[in-house]
Amino acid sequence: MPLFGEGVVKYKNQDYYSLKKQCQKSGNHFVDPEFPAQDKSLFFSSGKLTGVTWKRPKDICSNPKLFVAGASAGDVTQGRLGNCWFVAASSCLALYKELWHRVIPSDQEWDEAKPAEYAGIFHFCFWRYGRWTDVVIDDQLPTINGELVFIHSQSKNEFWSALLEKAYAKLFGCYEALDGGDLGEALEDFTGGVSEQIAMSELGPLDKPDEINAFFERLKKEVDRKSLLAASIPAESSEEMETSTDQGLVKGHAYGITAVKHISLESGGGLFSFFNKNKLAMVRLRNPWGQGEWKGAFSDNDPQWQKIPKSEREKMGIVFEEDGEFWMTFDDFCHHFVNVSYCRVVNTSMFSLSKTWHEGIAHSAWKKPDRAGGCLNNKETFLKNPQFVFSVGEDDDDIMMQLMQKSVRSAQGSGNTTVGFTILKVEENRHHRIHDYSYQETIKNTKFCNSRSIFQKLKLKKGRYLVVACTFDQGEELEFLFRIYTGSANDF
Repeated sequence: MPLFGEGVVKYKNQDYYSLKKQCQKSGNHFVDPEFPAQDKSLFFSSGKLTGVTWKRPKDICSNPKLFVAGASAGDVTQGRLGNCWFVAASSCLALYKELWHRVIPSDQEWDEAKPAEYAGIFHFCFWRYGRWTDVVIDDQLPTINGELVFIHSQSKNEFWSALLEKAYAKLFGCYEALDGGDLGEALEDFTGGVSEQIAMSELGPLDKPDEINAFFERLKKEVDRKSLLAASIPAESSEEMETSTDQGLVKGHAYGITAVKHISLESGGGLFSFFNKNKLAMVRLRNPWGQGEWKGAFSDNDPQWQKIPKSEREKMGIVFEEDGEFWMTFDDFCHHFVNVSYCRVVNTSMFSLSKTWHEGIAHSAWKKPDRAGGCLNNKETFLKNPQFVFSVGEDDDDIMMQLMQKSVRSAQGSGNTTVGFTILKVEENRHHRIHDYSYQETIKNTKFCNSRSIFQKLKLKKGRYLVVACTFDQGEELEFLFRIYTGSANDF
């Protein structure tokens, strides 16, 4: 089904359908002039990888396919880029058909009955700052000695993950632009959702069963909502990057969370830290490398698995292979991982049985001389920043807000600057900017961070509020997107 007509932006003004027809008419496979099969599409500077040959799938294997038996987390294995954040997000995406059908339009599979219709062209759709953007690519992929250099599937003739990565690299300028990034960014770009990172240290004492149970139910609820989740252990230094802990977990690496559930135990299965009688709280994760797994309790071939009935193990799809996917008890998960990221696809449909959110979106910018005032440290200029007024119609209404800077990746890095925002309580009849905040109640000052986005979730009383979005330093210029979601109408 064509996506156009739904407000989708054509990246580089390339129309997939017209380009495909032109190629079919001429009998030539598509060659993309906007992302050529050259070094400049690989790296910001040339010569960083030698021996690269760009090949089309038909030159890599016989019987190439976009999908082999559908999409799964096992289809996404990291290559020679430090983009585990993107790989982990792709693994999460593969779990939900309705989500990857949005990103990977379903009209592109090779048709063996009509080989002449294949034109060597694909397209993928990413959410970029409030708009879905359709990115067209040709099917030429970088290889060395006939093997894909970057992301690849465990099935040698399956190419959706490699082509998805190429389209994302085109969106950012080159493959190297994906080297090092934030998991939440890719999750948002796949869904249009809002992402949040949770530090285990901020959850309270994780040696208390009630605390762990509450966190388990929180993550389980996110999985049930079809949020995309992943976990990581940050590296404390460059030397620690991608080193393994004694238990086999890799630092500076993102693991996709593919299941959160209670598992039935054999009666008399021993003493476990679990919350439901005769049930064990467990989580399933996947290493984007496709190998390297947890070595603790319930690792592959661990004797503890005998305490789970065979029928339950079969239902869980337990396979003891070095495939990068593994199970952990939730206790172990909480004590060994440091951060959890999740991305919630916010439901704004009024025709839904699940909770409906009211959305407000604003595109704005910090711009000199009078809209780049810096943070509260700059008392004279703080209010010379973009401001947004909104209402809360009910007491204790759940509010979600996100400030997202429209940064551009380059050889120098992410392009992000340090940003945050302040929430103030204002007069009921306030519709415009304020010029004095000394008599306004400050509800919340967010943390300042140089990540692409800042997320805040809180409950607010009925009333009128104002948000001041700012960079940390005065005088910085950058465009941004501000989003707010409320349970009641917000007059944003």
